[in-house]
Amino acid sequence: MAENKDFLGTEPVGKLMLKLSVPAIAAQLINMLYNIVDRIYIGHMGADGALALTGVGVTTPIIIVVSAFAALVASGASPRASIEMGRGDHKAAERILGAGFALLLVISAVLTAMLLVFGRPLLLLFGASENTIVYAYDYLGIYALGTVFVQLTLGMNAFITAQGDSKTSMLTVLIGAVCNILLDPVFIFVLGMGVKGAALATILSQGISCVWVLKYLTGKKSRLQLHRENIKLDKKILGPVIALGVSPFIMQASESIISVCFNSSLLKYGGDLAVGAMTICTTVMQFAMMPMQGFAQGAQPISSYNFGARNAARVSKTFRLLLTCCLSYSVLLWGCVQLFPQVFAGLFATDAALLEFASAALRVYTGAMFIMGIQISCQMTFISLGNAVSSVIVAVFRKFVILIPLIYLLPVFLADKTFAVYLAEPVADACACMFTVFLFSREFKKAMKRLGEPAAPAMID
Repeated sequence: MAENKDFLGTEPVGKLMLKLSVPAIAAQLINMLYNIVDRIYIGHMGADGALALTGVGVTTPIIIVVSAFAALVASGASPRASIEMGRGDHKAAERILGAGFALLLVISAVLTAMLLVFGRPLLLLFGASENTIVYAYDYLGIYALGTVFVQLTLGMNAFITAQGDSKTSMLTVLIGAVCNILLDPVFIFVLGMGVKGAALATILSQGISCVWVLKYLTGKKSRLQLHRENIKLDKKILGPVIALGVSPFIMQASESIISVCFNSSLLKYGGDLAVGAMTICTTVMQFAMMPMQGFAQGAQPISSYNFGARNAARVSKTFRLLLTCCLSYSVLLWGCVQLFPQVFAGLFATDAALLEFASAALRVYTGAMFIMGIQISCQMTFISLGNAVSSVIVAVFRKFVILIPLIYLLPVFLADKTFAVYLAEPVADACACMFTVFLFSREFKKAMKRLGEPAAPAMID
């Protein structure tokens, strides 16, 4: 029995990572269905499909921020819990779980109020035009009401993965995705609710997933139990959690700012057509990132647990496997997108002009996708080892130091200003990857050296 509880520290790393990563990858791909199914149905709404798709795309920055706050707690708390489990302090891990739950409730209340009050002006700021604001606001108005379900589902599901139960965490998103697929056509077409129906289907599906997660974490099957006495805002616990979660938060929340920059620039140079194409490009990029994040989720409990248990060999081997898997996938998908961009664009558009424009834009926007496997592997390993400082540096460098300036600078120097905006993405990816490799090679060696020292090391931050 004891050996089974220590499976993260005893089972062969390759077999263990496969067992944890496959359900995590499946969960990430299934999770994409929330956005993809909505957009496929919306894009096929008939004459209004193209404008409706663009309108829903404008809500993306806000939805990203909502998810980013969940990532702040999930990515900050779950690795800390895994590390404490590796150290043998199970009660400390459960206190982290309870504090994370309390923080998510507070965040949900604040976000819901802000979206309901400031939703419309935010959408106009984020690139909605007179033609698309109706669709954007219809979607966001309904989606805002389900903020608490999004927060608790994404935030708490990470604790299921953190204890090595990736199959159950996969079921969380599978249940929600299946419900979403079934409810979307009913609300959108049968009941004639349009984009409001798509949003309603999404939040109801997230609500069902939320109930599933909480039932598991309060049940006997979970190694980490959510106890009422632990549900409180403990500063001593939440300080390190927030410090580590800042990097994933910046990674996701900054996508909102970047989306605003992209949409405003594209609206200026290419109009609604270019903004609609960006919706397709970002969706394909999300599809590219999700499986790699699934690999990282599968590796995270192994890395964190063995870092807490001071097993440097298993931490190193886990990283090498993560890098191999992520890099292989990113190269393969990059080749598919470059060769068949019209296939990917055709999933989301029937309008001939949008399809043609988006196909060309995809080739440019995903130009450096093949190296993203390196970026994701290094950045997520920083988080797994509790290295808050380095993970924040990497996130800030790519988004704010490189990408945002390029969005505005490249159109100044290139003749085709619309595609110059799209080009900012691959250029930033290449620069960020080189910087991340340099920083990671230095910090990872330091971490492994600390594990080899006799004294118990503190978490790297």
